[in-house]
Amino acid sequence: MARILVFGEALVDLVGEPGGRRYRADPGGSPANVAVGLGRLGKAVTLVTGLGDDAFGRLVTAHLAASGVTPDVRRAPFTSLAVVSVDGAGVPSYDFALSWTPGTPEIPPDAAVLCTGSLAAALAEGPVEAAMAGAPAVCYDPNIRPALLGDPASERRRVERQVALSDVVKASDEDLGWLYPGADPVEVAHRWRALGPALVVVTRGPRGCVAITASGRVERPAPPVEVVDTVGAGDAFMSGLVSALLDGGLLDPARRADLDNGGESPLSGPLAAALASAAITCARPGADPPTEEELRAALR
Repeated sequence: MARILVFGEALVDLVGEPGGRRYRADPGGSPANVAVGLGRLGKAVTLVTGLGDDAFGRLVTAHLAASGVTPDVRRAPFTSLAVVSVDGAGVPSYDFALSWTPGTPEIPPDAAVLCTGSLAAALAEGPVEAAMAGAPAVCYDPNIRPALLGDPASERRRVERQVALSDVVKASDEDLGWLYPGADPVEVAHRWRALGPALVVVTRGPRGCVAITASGRVERPAPPVEVVDTVGAGDAFMSGLVSALLDGGLLDPARRADLDNGGESPLSGPLAAALASAAITCARPGADPPTEEELRAALR
């Protein structure tokens, strides 16, 4: 089985109760969530990350193992934390205490694709970009966290450089709204595709997603869902998308033209899987992506 290498942060989300002083500790971190989602979908996946030798590090390691993820852990001074506040609509905001130490990972011979992005791509751009340049295929989610970043102009330069190293890019309309104030997110996606990726997908929350390839635009609505919160929904979308693209052979470098020119037919299944994965995650608390059986049932 082809292996997926995920490179980026794993941390613990401390999720606060509305108006209270109690916090729930949930394993998280965008790349770690993507790895967990892929592991639950039956993929061979390794997460290269940094964790402290502490209680939170052990919590994350156990969570990864339970989802079938092979952890490749570089020791950090402590396990990173994200303090999560969720508003009345279930939308999270974040404050961070971070410890990020991994250098550039070796790409194993059996690796079919590298998934990366989020905080690691912003705070360790050198190692991340070196890994992207050496991978057979790259899936990238900038997953913007404004509280930890510089001004949008400088971040645009970094993100566009990383987009150009990617084959598949997924970004939320909120990400694009922060990076390009006042611009149409779909027009930005067209410009990003011209930088090099075969596929750029813009997620739009309850309005579904728009996929851009050389063949044009494919738009899909979101499944109806009673939202508990949206923590990890974008990561579940990414894991569902990558899993289905891999199953369809569309991440094989030899089939790059098929992905580059993909239209309604080749993208229908991957987009449906991605949207269903996100919807299932929104229906329960925290970053809790579906198993292969749950996703299969949702797609029937």
